[in-house]
Amino acid sequence: MRIATWNINSVKQRLGHLLAFLAEDAPDVLCLQEIKCVDEAFPRAEVEAAGYNVAVYGQKAFNGVAILARRPIEDVKRGLPGRDWADQEGEDQARYLEASISTDTGAVRVASIYLPNGNPPDTPKYDYKLRWMERLTEHAQNLLTLEEPLVLAGDYNVIPDPRDAARPEIWVSDALFLPPTRERFRALVDLGLTDALRACSDAGGLYSFWDYQAGAWQKNNGIRIDHLLLSPQAADRLQHTTIHRSLRALEKPSDHVPVSVDLAV
Repeated sequence: MRIATWNINSVKQRLGHLLAFLAEDAPDVLCLQEIKCVDEAFPRAEVEAAGYNVAVYGQKAFNGVAILARRPIEDVKRGLPGRDWADQEGEDQARYLEASISTDTGAVRVASIYLPNGNPPDTPKYDYKLRWMERLTEHAQNLLTLEEPLVLAGDYNVIPDPRDAARPEIWVSDALFLPPTRERFRALVDLGLTDALRACSDAGGLYSFWDYQAGAWQKNNGIRIDHLLLSPQAADRLQHTTIHRSLRALEKPSDHVPVSVDLAV
């Protein structure tokens, strides 16, 4: 079973790239982030014609997450449980979508996550990021009590380690790499989750994002911020992890590329 995550950076602008990826790589499940459209504007007909069921939690022009799956999508939950100060002030950000996907041997629970960026870090945006990460950790702890295969996939906007950046020194004051951000990411993983890519490789130079500016792609000045975290029941089935970096070389690409895991089922 192949489960992939991809910050597509506007599903309407990258629809051709999306359909090509579905046809050529054929993931069983694809978690999308930054779809940047409301539910009704998602290209459901085209995706369904490609053989996928669709669950969407959209938002006009910003954010938005989706789950595409070859099998039925069940027990869909829109939004991260809990509320914080940003929500109480009326901010409704479509950043979390969770569902259960049937397999021949049971089901896999999957979440598509678009964690807040948090920049600039000296503003309430960073407080919101940290609070959101705390809520995600609380929810993940509850999900782990179910003792089922679980994949928390998405754009975490977290650089976990210096080896996850080509030039870590330029990120030291960025919300993606600040010590509190990395500490909260470690707290999440330390619940008993497995970083799928790091379970397969300790190498540096493995990136999922290259900025559009300053020739970052051409210089391979990338960072790894797209992660798939696995429960013990999913980690036991892990076979392989792939960064689909060739998609960054396409015409008008997303600045992120898909990352996928293969699980035995």
